Amino acid sequence: MSTAQPSEPIHVKSQEHLEELVAEHDVVLVDFYADWCGPCKMLEPTVAEIADETDAAVLKVDIDQLQDLARDAGVRSVPTLQFYADGEPAKRLIGVQDKDELLAVIADLS
Repeated sequence: MSTAQPSEPIHVKSQEHLEELVAEHDVVLVDFYADWCGPCKMLEPTVAEIADETDAAVLKVDIDQLQDLARDAGVRSVPTLQFYADGEPAKRLIGVQDKDELLAVIADLS
Protein backbone atom coordinates (compact mmCIF):
# COMPACT_ATOMS: atom_id res chain seq x y z
CA MET A 1 0.00 0.00 0.00
CA SER A 2 1.13 3.51 -0.76
CA THR A 3 1.72 5.90 2.12
CA ALA A 4 1.76 9.03 -0.06
CA GLN A 5 -1.75 10.21 -0.79
CA PRO A 6 -2.35 12.46 -3.79
CA SER A 7 -3.60 15.92 -2.81
CA GLU A 8 -5.59 16.47 -5.97
CA PRO A 9 -7.86 14.29 -8.09
CA ILE A 10 -6.17 11.83 -10.46
CA HIS A 11 -7.65 11.51 -13.94
CA VAL A 12 -8.01 7.82 -14.79
CA LYS A 13 -6.70 6.86 -18.22
CA SER A 14 -7.87 3.23 -18.51
CA GLN A 15 -9.42 0.25 -16.72
CA GLU A 16 -5.91 -0.95 -15.83
CA HIS A 17 -5.00 2.48 -14.44
CA LEU A 18 -8.14 2.45 -12.27
CA GLU A 19 -7.36 -1.05 -10.97
CA GLU A 20 -3.77 -0.07 -10.12
CA LEU A 21 -4.88 3.02 -8.21
CA VAL A 22 -7.62 1.18 -6.30
CA ALA A 23 -5.12 -1.53 -5.32
CA GLU A 24 -2.51 1.05 -4.31
CA HIS A 25 -4.60 3.09 -1.85
CA ASP A 26 -6.55 2.03 1.24
CA VAL A 27 -9.57 4.28 0.60
CA VAL A 28 -10.49 5.48 -2.88
CA LEU A 29 -13.28 7.75 -4.10
CA VAL A 30 -13.98 7.45 -7.83
CA ASP A 31 -15.95 10.33 -9.34
CA PHE A 32 -17.63 9.22 -12.57
CA TYR A 33 -18.45 12.47 -14.40
CA ALA A 34 -19.05 14.11 -17.78
CA ASP A 35 -17.96 17.55 -18.98
CA TRP A 36 -21.53 18.34 -20.12
CA CYS A 37 -23.04 17.45 -16.72
CA GLY A 38 -24.13 20.46 -14.63
CA PRO A 39 -24.33 18.57 -11.31
CA CYS A 40 -20.83 17.17 -11.99
CA LYS A 41 -19.50 20.72 -12.29
CA MET A 42 -21.22 21.62 -9.00
CA LEU A 43 -19.58 18.64 -7.29
CA GLU A 44 -16.08 19.26 -8.71
CA PRO A 45 -14.83 21.75 -6.04
CA THR A 46 -16.07 19.45 -3.26
CA VAL A 47 -14.26 16.47 -4.78
CA ALA A 48 -11.06 18.53 -5.07
CA GLU A 49 -11.35 19.52 -1.38
CA ILE A 50 -11.82 15.86 -0.39
CA ALA A 51 -8.60 15.00 -2.28
CA ASP A 52 -6.73 17.81 -0.56
CA GLU A 53 -8.07 17.33 2.98
CA THR A 54 -8.34 13.55 3.44
CA ASP A 55 -6.17 10.46 3.13
CA ALA A 56 -8.49 9.06 0.45
CA ALA A 57 -7.23 8.91 -3.12
CA VAL A 58 -9.70 10.71 -5.39
CA LEU A 59 -10.01 9.49 -8.97
CA LYS A 60 -11.93 11.11 -11.82
CA VAL A 61 -13.39 9.01 -14.64
CA ASP A 62 -14.72 10.84 -17.71
CA ILE A 63 -17.60 8.60 -18.81
CA ASP A 64 -17.42 9.92 -22.38
CA GLN A 65 -13.72 9.07 -22.78
CA LEU A 66 -13.97 5.77 -20.87
CA GLN A 67 -17.42 4.51 -21.86
CA ASP A 68 -16.51 0.82 -21.47
CA LEU A 69 -15.11 1.36 -17.98
CA ALA A 70 -18.22 3.30 -16.91
CA ARG A 71 -20.53 0.66 -18.39
CA ASP A 72 -18.60 -2.18 -16.75
CA ALA A 73 -18.81 -0.32 -13.42
CA GLY A 74 -22.59 -0.12 -13.80
CA VAL A 75 -22.67 3.67 -13.99
CA ARG A 76 -26.06 4.75 -15.32
CA SER A 77 -26.09 8.42 -14.33
CA VAL A 78 -23.60 11.09 -13.39
CA PRO A 79 -22.24 12.09 -11.08
CA THR A 80 -21.73 8.66 -9.55
CA LEU A 81 -19.34 8.42 -6.61
CA GLN A 82 -17.95 4.95 -6.01
CA PHE A 83 -15.95 4.32 -2.84
CA TYR A 84 -13.44 1.49 -2.45
CA ALA A 85 -11.87 0.23 0.75
CA ASP A 86 -8.89 -2.13 0.66
CA GLY A 87 -9.41 -2.72 -3.07
CA GLU A 88 -13.09 -3.69 -2.76
CA PRO A 89 -16.19 -1.68 -3.75
CA ALA A 90 -17.61 -0.30 -0.50
CA LYS A 91 -20.32 2.31 -1.14
CA ARG A 92 -21.92 4.14 -4.06
CA LEU A 93 -23.62 7.54 -4.04
CA ILE A 94 -25.42 9.04 -7.03
CA GLY A 95 -25.97 12.74 -7.60
CA VAL A 96 -24.51 15.80 -5.94
CA GLN A 97 -23.46 15.10 -2.35
CA ASP A 98 -22.43 17.54 0.32
CA LYS A 99 -18.91 17.45 1.65
CA ASP A 100 -19.93 16.28 5.13
CA GLU A 101 -21.63 13.20 3.65
CA LEU A 102 -18.51 12.31 1.67
CA LEU A 103 -16.25 12.88 4.68
CA ALA A 104 -18.51 10.63 6.80
CA VAL A 105 -18.24 7.79 4.26
CA ILE A 106 -14.45 8.16 4.12
CA ALA A 107 -14.26 8.16 7.93
CA ASP A 108 -16.38 4.98 8.07
CA LEU A 109 -14.10 3.24 5.57
CA SER A 110 -10.78 4.39 7.04
